[in-house]
Amino acid sequence: MDPDFSRASGGPSYEFAFNSVNFSDRVLRIEIVAGDDAPGAKGAAGEGCSSIADWARHRKRRRDELRREKECGKYMLETAKVKIEAEERDTYEETSEEPVAMIEESPPDIGQDGEDGESSDSSLNMECNQVLRVKSIYISSAILAAKSPFFYKLFSNGMKESDQRHATLRITASEENALMELLSFIYSAKLTTNQPALLLDILMMSDKFEVVSCMRHCSQLLRSLPMTTESALLYLDLPSSISMAAAVQPLTDAAKEFLANKYKDLTKFQDEAMNIPLAGIEAILWSDDLQVASEDAVYDFVIKWARAQYTKLEERREILGTRLLPLVRFCHMTCRKLRKVLACSDLDHEQATKSVTDALLYKADAPHRQRALASDVLTCRKYTERAYKYRPLKVVEFDRPYPQCIAYLDLKREECTKLFPSGRIYSQAFHLAGQGFFLSAHCNMDQQSAFHCFGLFLGMQEKGSTSVTVDYEFAARTRPSGEFVSKYKGYYTFTGGKAVGYRNLFAIPWPSFMADDSLFFINGVLHLRAELTIKQP
Repeated sequence: MDPDFSRASGGPSYEFAFNSVNFSDRVLRIEIVAGDDAPGAKGAAGEGCSSIADWARHRKRRRDELRREKECGKYMLETAKVKIEAEERDTYEETSEEPVAMIEESPPDIGQDGEDGESSDSSLNMECNQVLRVKSIYISSAILAAKSPFFYKLFSNGMKESDQRHATLRITASEENALMELLSFIYSAKLTTNQPALLLDILMMSDKFEVVSCMRHCSQLLRSLPMTTESALLYLDLPSSISMAAAVQPLTDAAKEFLANKYKDLTKFQDEAMNIPLAGIEAILWSDDLQVASEDAVYDFVIKWARAQYTKLEERREILGTRLLPLVRFCHMTCRKLRKVLACSDLDHEQATKSVTDALLYKADAPHRQRALASDVLTCRKYTERAYKYRPLKVVEFDRPYPQCIAYLDLKREECTKLFPSGRIYSQAFHLAGQGFFLSAHCNMDQQSAFHCFGLFLGMQEKGSTSVTVDYEFAARTRPSGEFVSKYKGYYTFTGGKAVGYRNLFAIPWPSFMADDSLFFINGVLHLRAELTIKQP
């Protein structure tokens, strides 16, 4: 039966046995080859990097080189295919990016410092990875196998003869420090560094050798360090085999939360956010607390970012369709913007049509159905409202016998509470006869400045010197009937930037409006309606 490899890093320490001939039954021979770092070059495990940004560029270069080598078939290693070579110890093929292990018949001579000299055996020189040096250490197969499935498989399945006491690993120069830290951790459950660059290398080495306890420990140490935009993006850029592991999930979650909080006000940081890579943008757009004017602004940002990052239309459509559009909450976009979605050439037409259709069906759905969708675990992210600066509206438009529209504005009790003593909430814009209008809810003093009260106003967006006369009516649902009751009506000739309304819509003081037995909150929601009609040309 396989031992439990997922235990925490606690328990007894075997630090005394690390690289000790008295407490070891085998020798681990580590061949260090020229990988992404040339002999004598700095950069192994982050050495020579003055900042985490430098290290990030170093890691990117390394990943690019490994990908090119893999495509050329020159750097192929595979953990699952452990080669057992009893006779020809120095000839084996690399078959993936994972380290290869070998069991060998007889141990080499080991100096006091635990290192061999440079090998002159030409068979050590592979096609493109020259062995720079060889390091050998004493190991306990039982201790390594207890912490790592990689070593468990090696020592339980790889021993053909009882006198085979020598195993060989081949790694790149940039992995050397990380591997030594990992081997030490297996014995002591401790690391000797808190440098983020080296910790990340150890984390990836732990993933290669399946040492879950070290992955968890590295994750905890990295989470304890100050988070920056650069480090958060590095954590999100970890290979999927690491980033999806439960041991590292808290680290990636913390990185997402950091980015979502830092770029919460997307309008303020839009220029900076334009340079953030895809994984960071996804973390930002996932947030419910994103402070934007409206979901229209989120959509506009997504399209602008995708055009800047992906110049090829086919690639841009792929990224938008699979990664970004699912994060846009179309149901809270205005109908005016949804029309533009249908005409956008950057989007797959079929997907855009489905997104718009779903949004319109949601807008037309009954309020209780909308609340059910917003509270359902499977669909809540798609329908939950963000922290919009302008509240979404439901708008119904008519063009006969007169240009007319009806706008519905719902405000939660907690939103109204925050209005006191002089706050305002603005709605999204809606349009009538080519003019843009908006609603604004206020907490203000009554006309005699005697007490605070709830007011509702209708304004027209600034747009040249055009004027238009509008008949309007404000209404609110009331208990117990739940029907809309007219509260104020009139007409007004609007010019750009002007507003009209009623300072005390319900003709009661603020405390009475907000009372638990208030007639105007139904299940904690204030339902307002504004009806606009243009009867004059």
